[in-house]
Amino acid sequence: MDVTYENTLKTVRTDKGVLRYHEAGDGPPVILLHGSGIGVNGWRNFGGNLAAFAKHFHCYILEFPGFGASDPVPGHPVLTAVDSVLRFMDALGIESAPLVGNSMGGVVGVMAAIAHPARVDKLVAIGGVGTNIFSPGPSEGTRLLREFADNPSREALVRWLNCMVFDPKLVTEDLIEERWRAAIQPDALQTLQAMYGSKAAALQEQAQAQSNTPPYWSMLHKVQCPTLMVWGKDDRQCPLDMAQVPLRLIPSAELHVLSKCGHWVFVEAKDAFERTSIEFLQR
Repeated sequence: MDVTYENTLKTVRTDKGVLRYHEAGDGPPVILLHGSGIGVNGWRNFGGNLAAFAKHFHCYILEFPGFGASDPVPGHPVLTAVDSVLRFMDALGIESAPLVGNSMGGVVGVMAAIAHPARVDKLVAIGGVGTNIFSPGPSEGTRLLREFADNPSREALVRWLNCMVFDPKLVTEDLIEERWRAAIQPDALQTLQAMYGSKAAALQEQAQAQSNTPPYWSMLHKVQCPTLMVWGKDDRQCPLDMAQVPLRLIPSAELHVLSKCGHWVFVEAKDAFERTSIEFLQR
């Protein structure tokens, strides 16, 4: 199976612009949703896992608006990402499917499952879902993201990349260069600043204080689909204690913890992540 960037990249036009995605494999559909962060996109998160999943499923890696691949749309990046999942499924005629979400992608999957339960069959969330209980918030990783958003530099990027992994050998010069080039693209930088910049964070805190809408994690009991959370024990972006709230509230939730592993479970514990997730999806 020739699962390369060029051979799998496709586009679909929707009423809010073009969505780009990667497609491979046969069988029941599975949609993979990427996280946020510096220089991130769907392929950089899941390109290395696509071949393994495509042996069992018809896989789609969706590129969220505003991260440098799909057309940007106005609004908060998390909310526009949730909307893009439904637009994507409608455009391709996918009535329902399991969602595999990394970090922010897991939150997007949860929000989609709450708002549209009939569209989400199962959910695999890699970190991200929940809220801090014992660890301080914002986390070390989020503070480093804010540092970069406020003042982008290669040095700030390297500090954040090292926070993402347990093994610093994974932070290579090629990775640093690739992420730096992607991070300074106008759409990607604007999206990062809208999520993590100091000004945006202050506005979001003010809006939350004035809003009657509860945080998404307080509504996790509404997630009715079977849910697997896969977490790195050494995650410094989304510490492991965050998992306790969804584990308690989601009726059909389970948690798989991987030792000597940071936030990038799909890279650092690639085989275990693929094996655990595929087994769960095939039940």
